[in-house]
Amino acid sequence: MKRGKNWRTAKESIDSAKAYTLEEAVSLLESLPKRKFDESVDLAVRLNVDPRHADQNIRGTVVLPNGTGKDVRVLVITRGPKEEEATAAGADMVGSDEFLTKIDSGWTDVDVIIATPDMMGELGKRGRVLGPRGLMPNPKVGTVTMDIEKAVKEAKAGRVEYRVDKSGVVHVGVGKRSFNAVQLVENAGVLLRELMRVKPSSLKGSYVRSIYLSGTMTPSFPIDIVEMGK
Repeated sequence: MKRGKNWRTAKESIDSAKAYTLEEAVSLLESLPKRKFDESVDLAVRLNVDPRHADQNIRGTVVLPNGTGKDVRVLVITRGPKEEEATAAGADMVGSDEFLTKIDSGWTDVDVIIATPDMMGELGKRGRVLGPRGLMPNPKVGTVTMDIEKAVKEAKAGRVEYRVDKSGVVHVGVGKRSFNAVQLVENAGVLLRELMRVKPSSLKGSYVRSIYLSGTMTPSFPIDIVEMGK
């Protein structure tokens, strides 16, 4: 892939033989030229796991203390009294049949779907639409629940889902380049500690192979694996 001049110049400022602390990496990221849009800041963590094994299929959610910098559009699929609870909690869209019909036509203009357990039979029929887009509610990540108020507020506050891919990498956005250094370091630190918390007890050998921090349009900064334990 051909890279632009700004990217190549930024790459020259990175010592590929060095593993940076989070603070150092964020500071270097801040020193790079910014684009006309607010780039996302991402962490890519390569784990020594085999996702084909159930206990090593790392997946969950974590609430980032400073949010994601994104206005999260939340849809709650439910009926009855839980609709009022969802609306009061700040959900952008609340309902059942009208949204199920829209999903049937391919509509997915939403960031998070939360559902009460009684609606999962209906949503399961829409798996071919919702699944590939990562929108299918799942009790393991707190999006199938009776505690609608908590789920909506966490989604709005900056709850992100993490999931290891088939190559063993967890890739999560931890903020925007408009965030200050403290906010980015705090968010990244929370995510790394969460990944350590869910380390499989049966895993032999090292758990983390590498960590990289990057902006949407910047090179990646290698992070010292010791950061995982902080």
